[in-house]
Amino acid sequence: MIKVNEYFNGTVKSLGFENSKGKCTVGIMEPGEFEFGTGAAEIMTLISGKWDIKLPSDSAFKNYAAGIAVNIPSNSKFQLKIAEQSAYLCEYAS
Repeated sequence: MIKVNEYFNGTVKSLGFENSKGKCTVGIMEPGEFEFGTGAAEIMTLISGKWDIKLPSDSAFKNYAAGIAVNIPSNSKFQLKIAEQSAYLCEYAS
């Protein structure tokens, strides 16, 4: 079953699904700044657009190009600066 998720007053929307890799979401973010929390570890990949990410271990934001996967530890918070409407894939550790 596909699960619909909406965050930050509708500026971040995703579809949750499960396949042979496990639980995943694919979504779109409007330009803005966001902070997310994790339960399980995540691998986030920018599909299209522009974003900067500040991971818990970082002191500053870093730019990641489309196609680059970012490993985000479990039980942590990370920040995103979205420069233009962007699409992403998030894969959750099981």
